[in-house]
Amino acid sequence: MSFDSPKEPAIELVGIDKKFGTVHANKNINLTVAKGSIHGIIGENGAGKSTLMSILYGFYQADHGEIRISGKPMTIRDSQAAIAAGIGMVHQHFMLVENFTVLENVMLGAEGGQLLAKGVASARKELKRLEDDYGLEVDPDAVIEELPVGSQQRVEILKALYRGADILILDEPTGVLTPPEADHLFKVLRVLRDQGKTIILITHKLREIMAITDTVSVMRRGEMVATRKTAETTVEELAELMVGRRVLLRVEKGAAHPGGVLMSVRNLTVKDSRGVTMVDDVSFDVRAGEIVGIAGVAGNGQSELLEAIAGIRKPSSGEIFIDGKPVAGVDPAGLRDLGLAHIPEDRHHMGLVLKFEEYENSILGYHRDLRYGRGPFLDLDAMRKDAEEKIGKYDIRPPNPRLRTANFSGGNQQKIVVAREIERDPKMLLIGQPTRGVDIGAIEFIHKRIIEMRDAGKAVLLVSVELDEIRSLSDRILVMFAGKIVGEKSGEAGEQTLGLMMAGIAA
Repeated sequence: MSFDSPKEPAIELVGIDKKFGTVHANKNINLTVAKGSIHGIIGENGAGKSTLMSILYGFYQADHGEIRISGKPMTIRDSQAAIAAGIGMVHQHFMLVENFTVLENVMLGAEGGQLLAKGVASARKELKRLEDDYGLEVDPDAVIEELPVGSQQRVEILKALYRGADILILDEPTGVLTPPEADHLFKVLRVLRDQGKTIILITHKLREIMAITDTVSVMRRGEMVATRKTAETTVEELAELMVGRRVLLRVEKGAAHPGGVLMSVRNLTVKDSRGVTMVDDVSFDVRAGEIVGIAGVAGNGQSELLEAIAGIRKPSSGEIFIDGKPVAGVDPAGLRDLGLAHIPEDRHHMGLVLKFEEYENSILGYHRDLRYGRGPFLDLDAMRKDAEEKIGKYDIRPPNPRLRTANFSGGNQQKIVVAREIERDPKMLLIGQPTRGVDIGAIEFIHKRIIEMRDAGKAVLLVSVELDEIRSLSDRILVMFAGKIVGEKSGEAGEQTLGLMMAGIAA
């Protein structure tokens, strides 16, 4: 895209200010987004990005400031007003009715009057046009819960376009996508831009910013600190602007010095609730002082494998040994007593109780520890002091142990889980998607903690959809395809080699 002739603004945010109690989420924000462009907004977790976009979409009202759409001042009091102004939002966690079809979800709230049959026919025709125009192919009669994540996201985009959106806000759109799904999304976004749509992309992935955006704005601690034409900046500059210091963009680690076997998996088979075999006769070892990564496209059994080892899912057959002890039938609490810690893939459903305050989640699963007890009762002062220490050590923002966990950003929620599990000093650490939804400064921090665990003689089993993360952290890489381990490579293995194995092609 050329910047020779400036485009008129689609959006202008002028002096936007927002506080939540003592937390100053947005501080006098000024932002201009050109029509027909892809504008990235980046910043650390808790920098105020999502708050700013929630103000634009009508979820929150600014305390001060003005919103202009195509040069006209607008009052956006709710999402209906945002939709009427031509703004659509695709959320990180999709807002779809899972047992409805694609067509029903697209129509929901815009059914077209009392004659539903006429509205359905009209909607089907319009949906087909949108799919053809923007390359958003999806079966209109498919039930949402049966669709892969990438297709569900396309439905969210189609919903916004069906309601006439000229401005699309996408919040961490690739956080749950496989690499091929992310590539397809980027193709769609380019088509949307080239046909005149304006796109705001909130992401923490700097590679994506460099690959897809025309302009990028950087937020830090509630303030807008810089705006750059993407072609005129670098990953290194953006990282420094985000964090306020130089950031190490690669993982620094010495050679591993593996010791004895701390975990063994033998002939493990795991079936899902439908009886489908997800883990098929898998065997491997993890030694003290090494990181073993499991690479694979999502849905090839990695999640079920981790859940079985963590005691969450019962295997159909096979054995698991922790430090030489068989753990068949041992529940997660018993596994913790054996020195196993688990950072789950889905922090919302398995790692946290979002309604709890931060200090309560900070000891979740370890609440029977005598250090948190006062006779038969929990010692709240001890719990809060422990939480404050973790907050300081892991730079959890805002530093408030009494804040409900739902009110922390996704990356800070992840740090709460990481701090809770790593600070127990376990012998064996299971990690699923350690940096999902986490900003670059926090990624650097979490990666360092994982390497420190390895260097302290702990055994680490890592699952991540980020192939770069697997390659950077792992001493050995096991590749899973269709529930089986199809090969083992060193941490030096090339991306192409691993990619072929992940696709089921021997390499």
